[in-house]
Amino acid sequence: MALALFAIISPVVALAAASVMTCALFTGLIALRLAAVALKPVWLDGPACADRDLPTATIMVALYREAAVLPDLARNLAAIDYPADRLAFKLVLEADDGETIHVARRLALDSRFEIVVVPPGEPRTKPRALNYALRMCRSELVTVHDAEDRPDPTQLRRAAEAFRVAGQCLACIQAPLNWYNRRETWLTRQFALEYAAHFHALLPLYQRLGWPLPLGGTSNHFRRDALVRIGGWDAWNVTEDADLGLRLHAAGYRCGLIEPHTLEEAPLQLVPWVKQRTRWIKGYAQTIGVLAACRDTPWRRVWPGVLVLGGAVASALLHAPLSLTCLLALAVGAGPEASGLTALVFMATGYASAIACAAVAMRRAGLPVRARDLAGMPVYWLLQTLAAARALRQLISNPHYWEKTEHGLSALTDTPCISPSSPRLSPLPDSLRSSLSPAGDPDSRSGPNADPASSPGS
Repeated sequence: MALALFAIISPVVALAAASVMTCALFTGLIALRLAAVALKPVWLDGPACADRDLPTATIMVALYREAAVLPDLARNLAAIDYPADRLAFKLVLEADDGETIHVARRLALDSRFEIVVVPPGEPRTKPRALNYALRMCRSELVTVHDAEDRPDPTQLRRAAEAFRVAGQCLACIQAPLNWYNRRETWLTRQFALEYAAHFHALLPLYQRLGWPLPLGGTSNHFRRDALVRIGGWDAWNVTEDADLGLRLHAAGYRCGLIEPHTLEEAPLQLVPWVKQRTRWIKGYAQTIGVLAACRDTPWRRVWPGVLVLGGAVASALLHAPLSLTCLLALAVGAGPEASGLTALVFMATGYASAIACAAVAMRRAGLPVRARDLAGMPVYWLLQTLAAARALRQLISNPHYWEKTEHGLSALTDTPCISPSSPRLSPLPDSLRSSLSPAGDPDSRSGPNADPASSPGS
């Protein structure tokens, strides 16, 4: 609004201010990527312990119209390496999803599985369903997975062992995510590069810096008491995972990372990808808005997370316009001294840092990377602006609308989830060793009606 006012009063001042802010934003993003390349991840871990010493755990999976993938989900959950007497599963289903309820009841599920039917109510979202099921959990740990997830069988055990040696301030452990159908299309290959950079480079850097972690919507392992203490998930936020990561940090908790990963199914086509990305960008903006509206937000704790989410929103909105402007300035015959050439060099530096970050992260994840896929990243980034424009429109007209991502469409169904080997005794960061006294009361938020929930994190 200030820039718009300046643009009317003094266009030159407005242009200069916008240029300075944009340069600062992208310089910060470049610096973060380069630091993420230079610093190796430090994964949380703990010594192996006997089955009887492991904490009790409940795995919750919120499902909506996921009958096609439910049998595979049950097999993947049953393969998790954890003592049967200390593990329970809750399949959280919507009351009007008759098909998925029917398939779930027909499966030969063992006694660890429980079908939880969420009664009708508003908003019809995944976080509301998880909050409903959380009331029925009495275990020490609560884990959230997606309908199409293929978690590493050792993941839950490794998380539990890390919790045992960490202080009580460690409230959540996030496992890295990637896609089992990453080789299927150009879009899935680009998505794999993006996820590798996020989970194997940037998030480990944020953990090292003691910053909040914007959580992914799946493979989150929580201390139940911490989750309950901050009020669970925000039922109205369409990226409740990122919001929860910042609220945990604001309450004095920390989140960490372990190495065993989870494979998911990436959207195959552009339309579902844009819809999914629209929701993510809109949710990031919602998270920032909610924090800004709360008088007691501890900004000294959460400002890095707000910077990360705000940078993601701003870069998605600005990338295509700025890139096309730079190319246009060169195309009309700008000379070597022109600002367009400087901007182009700046843009090329940003691309180079992102490509280096993705390439290094893919190797860390144990995944092959092709040079032509890396070369296609600038084109992939242009698509972000399309999703950001839709997110801006929806944020004004329909902020709580949840666009469902359909699963079970990939032809690649036989990719196993095997994580790269890692040392068993990686040291914990100092920021996670100390035990803080968390504070925070359950909050209730309201808003207009939302669309029915999707599978978690999708």
